[in-house]
Amino acid sequence: MSLDAFLYNLHFDVEKLSPPDWEVNWDDAPLPYKIYRDLPVIPLSLEVPLTLEGLESPSTPDLYRFGHFLWYVFGLTQFNQSVYTIENMPELMQSFRRFVPSGGALYPNELYVYLKLEDLPEGVYHYDVVHHGLVLLREGNFDSFIARALGNGCDVSSCFGTVFVSTMFWKNYYKYNNFSYRLQGLDAGVEIGQLLEVSKRFGFESGVYFQFLDRAINHLLGLSEEKESVYAVIPLSADPTNWSPNISDREGMITDAELGRELTVIQYDHKERSQKVDKCLMLTKMNEASMLESTQSFRNIPFKENISYEGHVIALPRVKRFPYDLASFCRERFSPDMDFVLGNVSVSQLATLLQEATASFAYRNDLDAAYSRKELRVSLYCCLYNIEGVANGAYYYDPLDHSLRQINLGDHRLQLLDGMTGHNVNITQVPICIHVVGDKDYYKSTFGYRGYRIQQMEAGMLVQRLLIAASSNGMGGHPLLGFDAKICDEIYKLDSQEKTCLIQIPIGPYRDRPWLRGTLLS
Repeated sequence: MSLDAFLYNLHFDVEKLSPPDWEVNWDDAPLPYKIYRDLPVIPLSLEVPLTLEGLESPSTPDLYRFGHFLWYVFGLTQFNQSVYTIENMPELMQSFRRFVPSGGALYPNELYVYLKLEDLPEGVYHYDVVHHGLVLLREGNFDSFIARALGNGCDVSSCFGTVFVSTMFWKNYYKYNNFSYRLQGLDAGVEIGQLLEVSKRFGFESGVYFQFLDRAINHLLGLSEEKESVYAVIPLSADPTNWSPNISDREGMITDAELGRELTVIQYDHKERSQKVDKCLMLTKMNEASMLESTQSFRNIPFKENISYEGHVIALPRVKRFPYDLASFCRERFSPDMDFVLGNVSVSQLATLLQEATASFAYRNDLDAAYSRKELRVSLYCCLYNIEGVANGAYYYDPLDHSLRQINLGDHRLQLLDGMTGHNVNITQVPICIHVVGDKDYYKSTFGYRGYRIQQMEAGMLVQRLLIAASSNGMGGHPLLGFDAKICDEIYKLDSQEKTCLIQIPIGPYRDRPWLRGTLLS
């Protein structure tokens, strides 16, 4: 299968992705977290604060405070048990949860950090979520190495730390086969979105770098690119830092080969649990095709005017952005399945949801030619039903003037229901069904195949903003990939714009689910 055909099938012909005889071996599932063998773990404090409000003014954190940061970003927070009936037989499902959602609660991503803290040896660490600790992988100062791997787009020496978000291919490939490639980018984006929101609460400056010398960064962390690869790099600082939106060539071209020669190879064993690990051939093929070997390949996305819509415009009420306790809403976040109930939703609630999600989306990155860019590469479209003061129909949300652009009036719930493959959400009871939409060509002319995973990550980042905003409005949201993109594209008339729906998020009121849920808070 060609790479273009593979990416097309990921969205429009999912059944072609996996072998017809594919069966999930549940008894040989991998761990949903990475555990290194025979390496010491530096414990982090378990006295995690229950609120993120009123934190001390920004300063370089100590190990105690940074441990709290990591826990709120990606730590284990809940243990859940639910009973499902399969072929008239009750089955007990149990899982460890985090503050961010993940397809099947499998969490294919991992966090690594390069830290320069007074009470910790300088070096590169893996965040061990099971033991809430740090595993030292490589000791030393790597400011220059990381800066050059980023094309000198960031003054890493002024940062106290740098976070690396990686993807372990097998962690959800064992269940979803090739479809896991789409999930992995979205999951990485959701994690990045959470990291940026938590950074704001801790007073950290941050920026996301999607372009870097892959093999050099993987070499630094000791990762095997056939099994795991870094998707994003996020430097953190306590003070204003030189975050260059443009790719710098002050030192000329830098290659991964020359950087790789500067460091010795490190290889560490980790616990897999799976006795048989298949080769994820298409995933590794996509990963290799997406790699950047030279800083000369780094690009900015050219400015692109948003498409205007001629339909009726509904001006949404201006609502004040209100402060909320991120920690509290993370604990309350819930992904309803058959738990949605068709309650009353006001136009003010809808306005707050859309405004909060997009207003908080602005972030520093290495894609834009300028940080002040206002238009979004991924957009919000929605099918609305029973919203006070808004006619049932499909709309585009314009964040620049905070309005809805009418596209297709009518009740589209049955169409959405027909397009669902899993039927695990009672979509007819959902008043707001949001679709994150992006360009069909995923900026391939600029970024090649890397553009696809960048687009998926940005979609995931926006999804996390939506879920936080929904929770703050007392509603639940459930991100879904089990939907027919062709049906949704037709509802929004996207074909003429060369755009497509990337992910579907039903949002609305819900009833409590009968389940046993235990918090892992101290």
